[in-house]
Amino acid sequence: MNETTAKPAGADAALVIDGPAGRIEAAYDAAEATPQPVLAIVCHPLPTEGGTMHNKVVTMAARALRESGIATLRFNFRGVGGSEGKFDNGDGELDDLRAVAAWARARHPDKALWLAGFSFGAWVSLRGAVELGAAALISIAPPVGRSWEFTDIALPTMPWLVIQGDADEIVDATAVSDWVTSLPSPPELVEMPDTSHFFHRKLMDLRGAVKNGIRGWLPQPPAA
Repeated sequence: MNETTAKPAGADAALVIDGPAGRIEAAYDAAEATPQPVLAIVCHPLPTEGGTMHNKVVTMAARALRESGIATLRFNFRGVGGSEGKFDNGDGELDDLRAVAAWARARHPDKALWLAGFSFGAWVSLRGAVELGAAALISIAPPVGRSWEFTDIALPTMPWLVIQGDADEIVDATAVSDWVTSLPSPPELVEMPDTSHFFHRKLMDLRGAVKNGIRGWLPQPPAA
């Protein structure tokens, strides 16, 4: 099944970041509200199913973050769009995330690093969260029970939000719920009713879930 994609609304700042497999295509977008001292990297879904940084779920999550005062950095994993290399089942993609995070920290040393990801991107960002010292994590439809291993991941202790549609036709929502509740320090789980994997007709609800979920994490509390 192809990932639903769309170019993000408005202009974004195209970037080229040096990665372990060559050029990484990326896009940086400034905060749209009073800026917070935070930069969020948002990871896209499975490349072999058409996932890119222009996926609608990815761009909506990034929009919600920007509307909360957080700058965002999206990028294409190796072999996607203008990024060089080829799909590496998650290991090379984690290396790509490491390179993007290093770029972000070098150029924005005053900002805390947050990670977010959708589907395959949720798995990659979860795997990197502890190592990269992320200050917060957002996992949208993490692919629990599919081909990706979750048992040996260093679990985050930072604020962590999981968003899952209960009508997901690709990721088993019950498997996600069972996994979350089995964790020693479970993240906050938001279960969205009548919601498919790609959040068809529910993207605005996703926007609200992200904004509400992170509101209490913001270093500078938003105005009432």
